[in-house]
Amino acid sequence: MFKKVIIKNDERGLLFKKGSYIKLLQPGVYRHTSFSDDTVILQNIAKRFAVPNMELKLFLHDEQLAEQLTIADVQDYEYVLHFEDGKFAALLTPGLYGFWNVMKKHSFIRIDIRNPELTSEIDRSLLSRLQSFMQVFEVASYETGLLFFNNVLQRELRPGKYYFWKGPTSVQVKTVDLRQLQLDMTGQEIMTEDKVTLRLNFVCQYKVVDPLKAFQIKSFEEQVYILLQLILREYVGTLKLDDLLRMKQEIANFVLTRLNEQKEHYGVQFVSAGLKDIILPGDIKDILNTVLLAEKKAQANLITRREETASTRSLLNTAKLMDENGTLYRLKELEFLEKICEKIGTISLTGGGNLLEQLNSLLSVKGMDKS
Repeated sequence: MFKKVIIKNDERGLLFKKGSYIKLLQPGVYRHTSFSDDTVILQNIAKRFAVPNMELKLFLHDEQLAEQLTIADVQDYEYVLHFEDGKFAALLTPGLYGFWNVMKKHSFIRIDIRNPELTSEIDRSLLSRLQSFMQVFEVASYETGLLFFNNVLQRELRPGKYYFWKGPTSVQVKTVDLRQLQLDMTGQEIMTEDKVTLRLNFVCQYKVVDPLKAFQIKSFEEQVYILLQLILREYVGTLKLDDLLRMKQEIANFVLTRLNEQKEHYGVQFVSAGLKDIILPGDIKDILNTVLLAEKKAQANLITRREETASTRSLLNTAKLMDENGTLYRLKELEFLEKICEKIGTISLTGGGNLLEQLNSLLSVKGMDKS
């Protein structure tokens, strides 16, 4: 009795005797007695060489087999990109691999993942198929990135998408916002020189110009806030309340100048600053309202007296002109008579004669009295 084994053209056979590899079998028909200890394991040469539960090294002593295999030995610090006939097939992790080279040509790109940056020989069209082995970082158009390997700064990154191999080297990308930023200080309590405690609402705008310096400052925004707070205390603490209220427009210029004295240290450019509100305690506000009301009343009284004086002076000047000019006096008399006539409905005159003669008599008498 014989056992027949058929090996096709796209196959190869591995002959084992009592579990030990003997030799490579080429395509053909093989017969073994049914009582023999020979076994044949078939291999598809279009696929990777692999024998379950057996190491590849056990077969490499066979020179005939070794000639038909392309071996890839991937080290612990490597990834290997495997290509078949120039087309990407797979990424190989550390280990020993054998590929049949009878039907396909195999080539490899070795990557030392101790240096996680992608080299130019890696076709970027493959990145979508390698994502499980890569880290991806994005730097927005309004940001700059700081690249660190094992917490050591490497360089700045411009806006874009960056890929790094996963491996023994830790990769970090820290981003810094380069847009104009705003710092709001609300309800800051400060005491003036005359011991009045008030609250200020202040705002300033700034932008980072040296990302590395800004990044090296721990709690960057908090430290800028404290700097602004100290400068405001320095300014307000040297002024009395009245002086502060009178000079409040100058606070912004003072603060902006002092902030920009520190711009090199913080790596920023302070663009503008402004005082939004001064909030006074309730009792101080009442006192100021009382003072303001008194000032306005005094101003109103002064204006009233000034107008009365001007009116009296005008009447005196008119009287002098009328005393010196009889015609002017007569015209003024007629003007007042006209005003009187506008305000009454009827006029009753006695003594006979018609109305016109009585009016002429009245006016002529007035005229003679004046002369």
